[in-house]
Amino acid sequence: MVHAPQTCEALLIWFQKQGGTVDLTSMGLVDFPNSEGGRGAIALKDIPEGHVLFSIPRDLTLSTRTSSLPTLFGLDEWKRFKLGEGWSGLILSMMWEAAQGPKSKWSEYMSILPTSFDTPMFWDEKDLAELQGTSIVSKLGKEDAEEEYKTKLVPALESRPDLFPSSERETHYSFHTFHLMGSRILSRSFDVEKWQGDEDEDENEMHEANTSMGSAMDVDENRAADPHSHRPEGEEHDEEEHEEGEEEEEEQDSSDTAMVPMADMLNARFGSENAKLFHEKTDLKMIATKPIKAGEQIWNTYGDLPNSELLRRYGHVDIMALPNGEQGNPGDVVEIRADGIVKAVHEIYPNITEESFSERIDWWLEEGEDDVFDFDWDLELPDPALAIIRLFLLSEAEWIKAREKSKPPKPKADTEVLTTLKRAIQDRLKDYLTSVVEDEALLQRDDLTLNHRQAIVVRLGEKKILDSFLTKIAGLVEQQSNKAGKRKHETEAPVKGHGKKSKR
Repeated sequence: MVHAPQTCEALLIWFQKQGGTVDLTSMGLVDFPNSEGGRGAIALKDIPEGHVLFSIPRDLTLSTRTSSLPTLFGLDEWKRFKLGEGWSGLILSMMWEAAQGPKSKWSEYMSILPTSFDTPMFWDEKDLAELQGTSIVSKLGKEDAEEEYKTKLVPALESRPDLFPSSERETHYSFHTFHLMGSRILSRSFDVEKWQGDEDEDENEMHEANTSMGSAMDVDENRAADPHSHRPEGEEHDEEEHEEGEEEEEEQDSSDTAMVPMADMLNARFGSENAKLFHEKTDLKMIATKPIKAGEQIWNTYGDLPNSELLRRYGHVDIMALPNGEQGNPGDVVEIRADGIVKAVHEIYPNITEESFSERIDWWLEEGEDDVFDFDWDLELPDPALAIIRLFLLSEAEWIKAREKSKPPKPKADTEVLTTLKRAIQDRLKDYLTSVVEDEALLQRDDLTLNHRQAIVVRLGEKKILDSFLTKIAGLVEQQSNKAGKRKHETEAPVKGHGKKSKR
């Protein structure tokens, strides 16, 4: 990502002027290469665990709770235009605050935020083609974002020309600016819940500040909807459609999503977290969670995400030593969808009817089961994937019994199931344009663009996981074959001793 030219010093001056406090004897802001996260923070001296690095007043965070726009717009109208759902309200608030220039409390803060991003949302078609096979492209949600802008933002803008003058539409309220603000939220926001403590509660009591789903420090599965993030239909945390008037239980308040000045300056790297944001009644505090040596970078957390998500959200990838001695991201994961399982079963058992597949998959989903299965470096066969294969292979009588008991099959990895899973993985590997060998050769070249190189890193990590699963499955099938052969041999062996003689 590319930042505005303003310096870190300007941010520090503004932050402290607004009531923020920073221990400048312990922490310094520096510029790192983009490949290392860009701007970040380092320890100026040894920092002990529990040390407060900086403190942010709650009213200095930027959200629909702190911006004056929702009140000026009218809370009833805000609700009527559905600006309280997802990120659209926060995006509009950020657009409006930016349009206010120096009159906005956050003017100097917003001037140092990134002005462009290296994320795939902004890639051209040629670069996006290099991501074929990964789940990134389907999650970009470009069309969804455009629909959100046209159906929610534009009508709201047109309804209040006094707040959003038409002369400012192209400069402050364009679709490009919508993308820019959405990407800033995606890469830098936190989940800052409204303080729930009673008036007489100890003001010094601290709570860990969860971070918004899709934010830079993503550690919480419950997050506000992200118009720039599209999950394939049926994915585990995908938003469900509801009948009109029906409310989702325990729906997260979208006003919890906030931009948090200073906290968003910290970079993150897999497994390197040494500081975390905690909240008190009136302040948020960044606190060291372990000792930090002088000269070391101060890391927050992205939630140890796979490279596919790091690239989609933040425009970079993590490369480090893996347990098997290779280089990659230990958090990498590959998704295989239920339709890929169906295809593999049909290829091996062509006599199974489409009607049977449809009936059983509908029942599986009605039971609340997954239809996207994750394969990662733990190399543990996903139980739901094994169970759904067994579901498709049940005889008609077994299927009726399972349905009556409302009980999916046990995830038993027998030879039939393993053979089918092997075919599904082989089919999944065909989704990529290149092989592992070809990608490894490509990474040796010096003429690759950053986008091309990072796309290769993402898809190569995924393919290595799938290859490792194929190796594991081959070993399991061989073990089962050996056991079956041994049992057969023992069954056919002559019985010796203690046998009664037959009478003639």
